[in-house]
Amino acid sequence: QVQLVESGGGLVQPGGSLRLSCATSISAFSLVNMGWYRQPPGKQRELFASITSSSATNYADSVKGRFTISRDNAEKTIYLQMHSLKPDDTAVYYCNTAAGSRPWGQGTQVTVSS
Repeated sequence: QVQLVESGGGLVQPGGSLRLSCATSISAFSLVNMGWYRQPPGKQRELFASITSSSATNYADSVKGRFTISRDNAEKTIYLQMHSLKPDDTAVYYCNTAAGSRPWGQGTQVTVSS
């Protein structure tokens, strides 16, 4: 069964930075469009950043200019570099295919608070 393992979350002050990682066991990973999702407290999970197999990226307006998604096909891993974090970024962060087609991992908690 495909595994998605997110890591790198934590507690950070507003304006701070974090780098998340998502290790996968997806076969033919290099051909798969991937994405980062997040679920704020009491809200639905949403896709906010995606990266295609050719490394084209797309971002929600809420994170554009602050977050960067990248991938390492040799390691079957995607990353999320987050800067200028805001309290509204507080959420559990997940990775999955851009279609959300694999079983969800446990996610990693990001809390932005002073």
